[in-house]
Amino acid sequence: MNIFRKLYAPEYLVGKQVSNEQIPDSKTVYGSAFRMAWPAITESFLVAMVGLADTAMVSRIGATAISAVGITAQPKMLILCFFMALNIAVTAIVARRKGEGNQEAARKTLQQGIIITIGLMLVTITLALVFSRELMVFAGAQTTGPEAYIDEADMYFRIVVYSLPFNIFSLLLTAAQRGAGNTRISMYTNMSANIVNVIFNYILINGKLGFPALGVKGAAIATAIGCVVGFIIAVASVLSPNCFVRLSFKNGWRLDPTILRQFFKIGGAAMVEQVFLRIGFFTYAKIVASLGTVDYATHQICMQMLSLSFNFGDGIAIASTSLVGQSLGAKEPKLALVYGKACQRMSLIAAAIIVVAFTVFGRPIMWIFTSDPQIIERGLKLFLIAAISAPFQVSQVVYNGSLRGSGDTKFVAFTSFLSVGILRPVLSYVLVYPLAFGLMGAWYGLLIDQLLRFLCSFFRFSGGKWMKIKI
Repeated sequence: MNIFRKLYAPEYLVGKQVSNEQIPDSKTVYGSAFRMAWPAITESFLVAMVGLADTAMVSRIGATAISAVGITAQPKMLILCFFMALNIAVTAIVARRKGEGNQEAARKTLQQGIIITIGLMLVTITLALVFSRELMVFAGAQTTGPEAYIDEADMYFRIVVYSLPFNIFSLLLTAAQRGAGNTRISMYTNMSANIVNVIFNYILINGKLGFPALGVKGAAIATAIGCVVGFIIAVASVLSPNCFVRLSFKNGWRLDPTILRQFFKIGGAAMVEQVFLRIGFFTYAKIVASLGTVDYATHQICMQMLSLSFNFGDGIAIASTSLVGQSLGAKEPKLALVYGKACQRMSLIAAAIIVVAFTVFGRPIMWIFTSDPQIIERGLKLFLIAAISAPFQVSQVVYNGSLRGSGDTKFVAFTSFLSVGILRPVLSYVLVYPLAFGLMGAWYGLLIDQLLRFLCSFFRFSGGKWMKIKI
């Protein structure tokens, strides 16, 4: 009991920076953190579950179908990385303005984000459609032989890209809502979109209720329909009279140099982070895809399961971003420190659940996705690596979320560049090919990457320099 108290009690979470100040009690700290976190955790968990449902439904078509859908993930995220960087800035700035009680500045921040999003979207969506097939080939899609799936991958990607504008605007609007502390809106938006996605997956992939069986194409259409539903709900949320970032169409729609500079200060570093994350993940996926359809299908299933760990961490990180930003805006750095560490401690509970699932229920989980004995046996080995990496993964995700909330995006960008952009792909390549570890080598590279990012984020957050950043 004493060990858990020292691990979780607020008075043990702070260091010398605020040791002489009054510390809130456990009920206050964890109550506030949980109220902020549970909608985001639920949202992220549902996102992960929908991803698992997608994979499970598509996997019944075959290994090539799993690979065709899976190979599109990193090209899609490469497109979204520009908007994700902007959204990080929007969340951090809105959270700070919320803490200051400046509603008008928060509203203008969202308006400026919309203007920039429209410009970026016109360029990125056009390029993605023009070079769709080339992106799939570059990502590592099999183009020849009996295991070729380039045509299915290209078709799936094109349909998803057409739906991305709805997804992009939904992400922006919910990012602003998160900064204002309204994480429930994001949960409702994603929950509704994901439920619609799963329903139409069931109908369109296998041909139910009189609809034709469209296979991979059906999965893409279901994703597109879900994006449209999410967009409608997100727009409705920012038109509500009670919304802190309520949109007004009368004024504020000209570019504001002051807010743009704030975007650049935070979003510029976040952009670097996201670009290197995507380049690293893209390269990593390409290395694994080159191992063949069976290995890549195994990898895709296990990565979907590992996404449960990430999504738990990401849900709590959303709360830590808002709580840290709002605390700093209210001139309460001690609360920012306590909330950041409390959220990390909460993430360890989620990690413990994931570890048990991977180690105890690995085989039944694999049966959900496939009956192929090769994929099952390889997947069980990967689950052991995933179990080891889970505590490091959720912790670094939460710490980095806290750093983003403070505006310390440059450090997060640097560690992403170093660990994901360079270390993971290079180390994975060496382990996969020269050292001949194959698929296991790629996952050893993943484990080392998670450990390094955990150490970097832990020491940075514990150092406290982020408390002095001005926005």
